[in-house]
Amino acid sequence: MSESQLWNDVDDYLIGHLSPHDEVLEAALRDSDAAGLPQIAVSAAAGKLLHLLARIQGAARILEIGTLGGYSTILLARALPADGRLITLEYSPKHAEVASRNIARAGLDKLVEIRVGTALDSLPALADENAAPFDLVFIDADKANNPNYVEWALKLTRPGSLIIVDNVVRGGRVADPANTDPDVLGTRAAIELIGSHPRLSGTAIQTVGEKGYDGFALARVID
Repeated sequence: MSESQLWNDVDDYLIGHLSPHDEVLEAALRDSDAAGLPQIAVSAAAGKLLHLLARIQGAARILEIGTLGGYSTILLARALPADGRLITLEYSPKHAEVASRNIARAGLDKLVEIRVGTALDSLPALADENAAPFDLVFIDADKANNPNYVEWALKLTRPGSLIIVDNVVRGGRVADPANTDPDVLGTRAAIELIGSHPRLSGTAIQTVGEKGYDGFALARVID
């Protein structure tokens, strides 16, 4: 048995026992695939972790940067209280349209707002609204801009808020100083920013599974 097949088998076992069959989530993936969206949504296990982190955090306001087909959006929004709010930013109108249908089918359209456009345009607009700070920010968009997204997350959160950055290991390439891929450079810059910023306390975890070898960073705003 190959190492990757073993990872997949373990994921299947864990998901089978800890993340029961969910037609709404499976339909979201099917519709995303049918629309030709890239198959880069978080795994079922990672999605359940996001949901649990949002619940542990007691998040009432969530910001997501990178919607894709709305799979992670649904899992995060399900953790919100009845009067909660999730704003998700998506560059592609096509992706946003698919996500909107998936979120509506999940019965979460009253809690979720999709804003279409470049995140680095949408984030200053959010700041200008002077709304309440977000309790949790999930960053899963173009990796080259990860440090910019972390900086904006800091501006839009409060002490005690949680910032999660997905796909930070990149198959181990993040630790290769010779790798100059923009996604790797952006991810590396975000990790170094989290590690050096006086307002953040963070860590990163390597993961294996159905999505291969990757990982995520987790940071708490401390001041």
